[in-house]
Amino acid sequence: MAGGADTTVKIETATALNQGVGYGIVIGLGALFALGMIFVTFILKRYNRELQTSEMFNTAGRTVKSGLVGSAVVSSWTWAATLLQSSGVCYRYGVSGPLWYASGATVQILLFATLAIELKRRAPNAHTYLEVIRARFGTLPHIVFMIFGLMTNILVSLMLIVGGSATINALTGMHTIAAIYLLPVGVVAYTLVGGLKATILTDWIHTFILLLIIIVFALSAYASSEVLGSPSAVYDLLVKAAAAHPVDGNHEGSYLTMRSREGAIFFVINIVGNFGTVFLDNGYYNKAIAASPVHALPGYILGGLCWFAIPWLTATTMGLSGLALESSPRFPTYPNRMPEADVSAGLVLPYAAVALLGKGGAAATLLIVFMAVTSATSSQLIAVSSIIVYDLYRTYIKPEASGKRLIYMSHVVVCAYALFIASFSVGLWYAGISMGYLYVMMGVIISSAVLPAALVLTWSGLNKWAAALSPVLGLCVALVAWLVTAKKECGEMSVACTGSNMPMLAGNVAALLSPVVFVPVLTLVFGKAKYDWKSMMAISRGDDHDVAGEAGVDLEEVPGGREESEREMKEEQKKLRRASKISKTMTAVLTLALLILWPMPLYGTGYIFSKPFFTGWVVVGIIWIFLSFIGVGLFPIYEGRETLVRTCKYIWWDITGKGVKAIHADQARHAGEVVVTEGKTPGDETPEEKSVKGEKVREGIDSS
Repeated sequence: MAGGADTTVKIETATALNQGVGYGIVIGLGALFALGMIFVTFILKRYNRELQTSEMFNTAGRTVKSGLVGSAVVSSWTWAATLLQSSGVCYRYGVSGPLWYASGATVQILLFATLAIELKRRAPNAHTYLEVIRARFGTLPHIVFMIFGLMTNILVSLMLIVGGSATINALTGMHTIAAIYLLPVGVVAYTLVGGLKATILTDWIHTFILLLIIIVFALSAYASSEVLGSPSAVYDLLVKAAAAHPVDGNHEGSYLTMRSREGAIFFVINIVGNFGTVFLDNGYYNKAIAASPVHALPGYILGGLCWFAIPWLTATTMGLSGLALESSPRFPTYPNRMPEADVSAGLVLPYAAVALLGKGGAAATLLIVFMAVTSATSSQLIAVSSIIVYDLYRTYIKPEASGKRLIYMSHVVVCAYALFIASFSVGLWYAGISMGYLYVMMGVIISSAVLPAALVLTWSGLNKWAAALSPVLGLCVALVAWLVTAKKECGEMSVACTGSNMPMLAGNVAALLSPVVFVPVLTLVFGKAKYDWKSMMAISRGDDHDVAGEAGVDLEEVPGGREESEREMKEEQKKLRRASKISKTMTAVLTLALLILWPMPLYGTGYIFSKPFFTGWVVVGIIWIFLSFIGVGLFPIYEGRETLVRTCKYIWWDITGKGVKAIHADQARHAGEVVVTEGKTPGDETPEEKSVKGEKVREGIDSS
């Protein structure tokens, strides 16, 4: 797309689904999710004692278990680009593309598990990672990282909306600008009602449906399709495709080898860019903050390993199906190859789905893209809301803001940010900037802040000036490297040239690695710090007593509302220190396996897959996606089974007229409370009684 005119080749896809289907999915399904979350929020309030305080809105009460943390991580990391860009990379480079994409974007989640544990350990009451930076260094580094954090959220949000709207337009003919403005509407509605808890619950629903559809795609292409139907048939067609149009830079021009020059360049760009979008995206810190302390590590490890299968198998299925079916009259661009503009816009997957499954494939693609866009957008809305409300408003504008005021501001920011992103996306559409361009550019803009951000939580020697200046200096170096390389390579500064692999490689690598030089130099110049970590522990929670008072409840009995006792804090710290040691070892081993031990021998040997090897490759991917479905689709249900059963029982009691008193008595019994008699009210309890009672309440609350 360029200059506002949609130049995408549509042939079949323009009529694969009509505009009514597009509007029905975007508006109807969005409204359905919004109403569903309103209902769930009511259920949680009535039967699980949840109250929408500022803490609950932004942290989900800090009680979420590992299964839901894992599904939330998977959903947040499954952008439109995960499905669309990975399939495009596979279409360009063959079987290497999906593995380069998946491994290059999984290690960040695994490594982030260590930061998640350190955040829980060093700053248990934090709402954002930026609060931690201010607690340690003060105003200047805080503002610098706030800018980088917001740039990260803006770039990710733009990719989601731009990529999703392009796909909806290609499949249904729905006008791109209409899709851009309507996609966030339902997301805003359920985010306003339920906050981070609603986002996490919706993440699970989206992940569940998404994995089922990917399984259908894989089994159709490799087992039941009339046009393909087996790995053997796909293999034969890929051999023919390589003979007809060999891949420049691939070993022997084959689509069936890991040795791909351009694929390896993309691998580096992918790794660098994704470090920024994980380590600087407050959305991932939100998930860590929301997690119960003992569930943060398993949640992130589970999420990372389960997510790996999504881009790997999706691209191995749909990218290779696109290559295999391109010479068939069923393919939308037949008899021509797909234009590069369409590949960059992320249209390989929808075109392949139409060729493979007809209108059913188009509908399934529309659904998974909608799921990917809306769930990840919800995470971005909460991430930006947390930053603006806690790091800007409560820090610099109104430090004494009440919980009620913080909730109001959170709602305002969610609505304003959604409108801003939609309007910005329209500008990018008119400028001809696609999702693929944004994906490879983001590392240039944000990755210089990755190393300093990680060191904030892991190295006591980092000083204020190294933290504040190294990201800015790194950005300058990255921009120079990017644009100078583009000018040298192409002699011009067009979108096509600046978006090509070599300029992006130069900019991304310069951004990530320049702080490796700047941090030591600035440490030598300004001296090594000796930080004691105490100021991070002093970060306070929002004051929600006004909200609890209006609702007529004791804040101590609300999930996420009570202050921990010293004994509880010591016990948590002990568990987190142990988790920290485990995470460092586990993430190092998994990172080594995914980046070196698996792909590099195949790359180094230049091995061209045999038919049996390719079949095994596909089978492993299908097994992995089923395990992912169990891990983040079914496991959260098992983990929350007691609460689900109890909630259903309470609903039945309500329907049959057993009454609220019976429900409250049963809630008290399950929470370990002793129903107070003899006239003693919660306000009369001693601190020791409250502490013991609070521990029992906490044990009885199942965050599912």
